[in-house]
Amino acid sequence: MPTTKAAFEKHFGESPAARVVIEAGTHSHWVNELLSGLGHEVVVANPAALGPKRRGRRKNDRLDAAGLAFQGQSNPRELHPIRHRSIDSQVELSVIRARDTMVRSRTQNICAARSIIKTFGERLPAGGHSETFAKRVRPLVPEQLKPVIGPLLDVIEMLTLQIKKLEKYIEQRAREKYPWVARLTQVKGVATLTALAYVLTVEDPKRFEKSRTVGAYVGLVPALFASGDDDPELKISRAGNSYLRRLLVNASQYILGPFGEDCDLRRHGLKIAQRGRKNAKKRAVIAVARKLAVLMHRLWITAEVYEPLRQAS
Repeated sequence: MPTTKAAFEKHFGESPAARVVIEAGTHSHWVNELLSGLGHEVVVANPAALGPKRRGRRKNDRLDAAGLAFQGQSNPRELHPIRHRSIDSQVELSVIRARDTMVRSRTQNICAARSIIKTFGERLPAGGHSETFAKRVRPLVPEQLKPVIGPLLDVIEMLTLQIKKLEKYIEQRAREKYPWVARLTQVKGVATLTALAYVLTVEDPKRFEKSRTVGAYVGLVPALFASGDDDPELKISRAGNSYLRRLLVNASQYILGPFGEDCDLRRHGLKIAQRGRKNAKKRAVIAVARKLAVLMHRLWITAEVYEPLRQAS
């Protein structure tokens, strides 16, 4: 059947209640909502848990469907089912992701303008904020390049305006609908955007029995591949939401940077960085990001006042 709401409503609306197994993907969110509303039990399988090795050497859609059906009937837990966010949370996250897309697009346009001018032996001044880039460099563009660079600067200004509108909307939504975001922004380096993305991604803090589990949820713990005496040291698993992980890493870099305040997180990261091992600074950033994810969950669920030097005191 075609992957449309009308086709699914017609087919599953006339079918008796059943267990339906689907893989997580682009359409899985609305399919889950639709089929659950029609009275079916929906199991959303995690494709990462299935993997190519578990699928075998022969693969096509029919074999995949047969495998999902067999596991869904015998042992659904083997599918490592995931839980989708609510529609409201997904809408709010879409706004945050739209802003991120615009920011990256603005960065690409700025790099393109610099690159074009550089090929003609000219250079634009380094530094400065991206928001003021177009205004600063417009008078410096050579006359012969204005027909090329001018439209790029216009696009950059337009993107900056739209980014500011979305940021204002995000701040407003955080104040009105998600007041507990303020608990997480007590940590210097955690902006409203990062805190709101964290809240919307986790959605229900009680889904984790321990706050330490959040580190694995966002993929900031080392991957594990131990067998017998062989237990290699691997990189982080990179599981979970990549955008939230990126925001946490950015916040960690600020905490460890020159403007970060003295706190337990910063001291923990600096100790790791001073060990001098390979990639010590990168390890420190990841370690602080992991502890930050745990700390934010703890502040959220307990509503405690943040103490920057709690461990030290």
